[in-house]
Amino acid sequence: MADWKTLYNQKKTDLKTAVEKSVRSGDQVVLGHCAGVPVELSNEMKSHADKLRDVRVFHMVPLHDCWYCDAEWEGSFRHTTIFAGGPTRGSINEGRGDFIPCFFSELPGRFRDGSIDSDVAFIMVSPPDEHGFMSYGISIDYTQQAAETARVVVAEVNPKMPRTYGSYIHVSEVDYIVETDYDPIEIPLPEIGDVEEKIGQFIAELIPDRATLQLGIGAIPDAVLHFLTEKKDLGIHTEMFSDG
Repeated sequence: MADWKTLYNQKKTDLKTAVEKSVRSGDQVVLGHCAGVPVELSNEMKSHADKLRDVRVFHMVPLHDCWYCDAEWEGSFRHTTIFAGGPTRGSINEGRGDFIPCFFSELPGRFRDGSIDSDVAFIMVSPPDEHGFMSYGISIDYTQQAAETARVVVAEVNPKMPRTYGSYIHVSEVDYIVETDYDPIEIPLPEIGDVEEKIGQFIAELIPDRATLQLGIGAIPDAVLHFLTEKKDLGIHTEMFSDG
């Protein structure tokens, strides 16, 4: 087997070629989740709309431009999700998208057993380490299982995706590599007003030392965290982090 650097260069291509060679009519394209969405691969699909029919685009929390939810792309693209967020809810209500009832914790298993398709996985990862392993970075959740079960895996390799101590994918496990360089999407910090601050203070008083925390998004979870600085030995077991 060729060394990983040779494989990397063999698989490296441009956005147009990567989408052209990976996506077929009728496919389900799974995008990496939330801040890990590969924005440039997603946007490139627009340029291929005239050649594609009935391509389903699957992802969860929508932070990027969900252009495929607009009526002008009907027939070429259709949105599918287990989480109906603000930018995507309209397409579901108007019949251009599909909502699948499913707990978030069940999603990796649904990809493994094939009850949710992953024909093509578009992922964003860090550059490879000295052994050829690329980190899923700030968003792993269902993305790893979607990549493991996909017919084709296309990786945006972005130097601004941080390496994290978690799951990795090897250069040998992807089919196409596209090098990009942009900041991952961020959720802006919420404003904490007097009401949120007071609620956060009340909740923090109920949390003992050595408690394990599950964190959400928004002003109240961040306000709670502000009042935990004197607590000892707190643990975190959560699907997400905030800056609180």
